[in-house]
Amino acid sequence: MFEVREKPEMVEKALLVGIYQDRDKADEAIALLDELEELVTTLGVNIGEKMLVKIRETNKRFICGTGKAQEIIDLAKAHECDVIVFDNMLAPMQQRNYEELGNVCVIDREEVILDIFANRAQTREAQLQVELARMQYALPRMARMWGHLDREGGSAGASGGGGGASRGMGEKQIEIDRRLARTRISRMKRELESVREQRKTQRKARENQAVPHAAIVGYTNAGKSTLLNKLSGADVLSKDMLFATLDTTTRSIELPDGQPLLLTDTVGFVRNLPHRLVEAFKATLEEAVLADFLIHVLDADAEEIEAFHTTTLEVLEELGAGDKTIITVLNKCDQVTDPARFAMLEERFPDSLFVSAFTGEGLDVLLEKCTAQLADRVLKQIYAIPQSRGDLMNLLYQDGKVLATDYEGNDIVVTAIVPKSVDGKLSAFLKDKPEEIRESWEKDL
Repeated sequence: MFEVREKPEMVEKALLVGIYQDRDKADEAIALLDELEELVTTLGVNIGEKMLVKIRETNKRFICGTGKAQEIIDLAKAHECDVIVFDNMLAPMQQRNYEELGNVCVIDREEVILDIFANRAQTREAQLQVELARMQYALPRMARMWGHLDREGGSAGASGGGGGASRGMGEKQIEIDRRLARTRISRMKRELESVREQRKTQRKARENQAVPHAAIVGYTNAGKSTLLNKLSGADVLSKDMLFATLDTTTRSIELPDGQPLLLTDTVGFVRNLPHRLVEAFKATLEEAVLADFLIHVLDADAEEIEAFHTTTLEVLEELGAGDKTIITVLNKCDQVTDPARFAMLEERFPDSLFVSAFTGEGLDVLLEKCTAQLADRVLKQIYAIPQSRGDLMNLLYQDGKVLATDYEGNDIVVTAIVPKSVDGKLSAFLKDKPEEIRESWEKDL
């Protein structure tokens, strides 16, 4: 896995810094800094101190003014922090200025998320997506990634020995590294495109089976993987941490009407998700774009639930899935004990479902809601299938849900729930069809 840049081998304590400009957004800045604390501790780094900085205007060198930048450095040293983490996105020059000012490692929110993703990616697709995002992030920062970048390369020098033509002072190592990085980025893009083609093939196979598909989306740590596990009996990693799983997992479940449904767990969203990660993960998140409907999971006990709701909808809009039918699920309702909060949630999310993926509460209602979403795709029918037509019975068992069978003369009377496409093939054998019509249709089949 590609390293964004050299960092101290053992980063133990961090100073977290949030810089904001609009006084009305002070509460949001506090909430984002708390979220950054969760992200950084996910990497196993302790928090030495947190600092919020209000500025009147943005400074190109440090975002804030020079005096405030020195205060940040001094605070980091006072708490013996070996890394300063900004909630703001830093330009490469701003990172360099802070590191030169304080001789301390300085990173931003984007680099934290990239490091988390790099640690969690399991499949080849997720690893490629993360590595591509990290390379794109690192490219403009290469001037300070390795100690050898200031050396001259090539065949410079008066001796003229060695191979290759001289180019004056020669090609700097940094130019070579950037060129190699761009080549590597292009190669990764091609490989990722190949992976996407494989996913398209897999999706076409699913579509040919005419099985409906729902994607579980939502803010990270809302309980999406736990919900999938509870509904399907799967064993997807589900822990109380941000970005516990990055890889999509699809499982088949059976709805109350007997209809199958494919459920896909997607990577969780987060506020200020780096745009390059949205781009890099489109192959994963496109499951949400192509699904028949979405199940949006929210943590009912989270103070920032409205911000989490807005963030998810904004990312879905960016992905082109903003017009999808959404079933909103307020998960972890077993942790909500305040009646006033229940009332607030009911008012803010009037059409949502209260569930607990941990206890199973409300999941039966969720399944009924999913069934209602797909009601126009299936029919409950009674067929009279000649006993000689084993192929039609196989079709019913394979693509439908057989509820009951009985025998009447030479026919098997079958009660089944079937997709409309299957019903079209069997319409001649509907039990209430006149016998002469059934016989004429059977000859044509």
